[in-house]
Amino acid sequence: MFVEAIDQVGKFTRPIHTIMRNYNDKHVLPGAATLFFVNELGVAITCKHVMDLIGNRANINLHYQNFKAEKESIGKNNYNKRIKDLEAKYNYNSESIIQLSEMFVGCSFEPTLNYRWISHPKYDLSIVVFENFKNPAYQSHAVFAKDSSILKQGKFLCRLGFPFPEFTNYQYNEQTDFIEWTNTGQKESPRFPIEGMLTRHLADAGKIYGIELSTAGLRGQSGGPLFNSEGLICGMQSSTSHLHLGFDMKNVEHKVAGKSIKINNQPFLHVGHCVHVDIIKEFLTQHQIKFYEA
Repeated sequence: MFVEAIDQVGKFTRPIHTIMRNYNDKHVLPGAATLFFVNELGVAITCKHVMDLIGNRANINLHYQNFKAEKESIGKNNYNKRIKDLEAKYNYNSESIIQLSEMFVGCSFEPTLNYRWISHPKYDLSIVVFENFKNPAYQSHAVFAKDSSILKQGKFLCRLGFPFPEFTNYQYNEQTDFIEWTNTGQKESPRFPIEGMLTRHLADAGKIYGIELSTAGLRGQSGGPLFNSEGLICGMQSSTSHLHLGFDMKNVEHKVAGKSIKINNQPFLHVGHCVHVDIIKEFLTQHQIKFYEA
């Protein structure tokens, strides 16, 4: 049903790879998100929450550098207490992100990319503009659905993105105490499509801003395109909502392989939320970004 559409949409859908490190941990944590290009000029869209994280990269890294500088000036007297005081000052704990780096994969053949972004003031949407864009590594571009009235309950749609990051071209550098990209290891992760039925439209103050699907959006698919069987873009994957089904089980006896066990279960239905195509086109038009529709 979506075979040709996935091939078509995959030509302009690209991953954003991230690596990060938490405080007092040398393990590098890989992550991913998705963007897709809306024209041939190097303009793409992704989720605002993705760009909020990336946009804070410089502050995160500088914060840790300042922490290290203060730490190096601490003498041996009351060392442990002073370290704890310093951690409190910088608000560091084992879950604090102290280093972050990102890479836009397969967007351009140029070795470096300069970009800026424009975030929607209300919805989870950002425009990413690659400046002085040359030598694109993507083909074609998004074509948005011109008539959004085709998006009705029961319609099957597909999302494409890059969950389950498998890239390994990174490391923690002991000498510099920093995470870095390398020229070794696997540089790519496979794309992953997932379909779903349109269950509900999401509205705020009478305005439809989103689409709910019967299946979850996966981590790493944020910012990926939502499209129909013809490859027309109908929205963008944004988040996953968890609907409590109400069939809770508490200490319910159940037999497994002839043995009685106690079951505790609180089932949820995980549904995907996508930014509506009309919101995307409206935002692109507002900022005079060229796009295509059919």
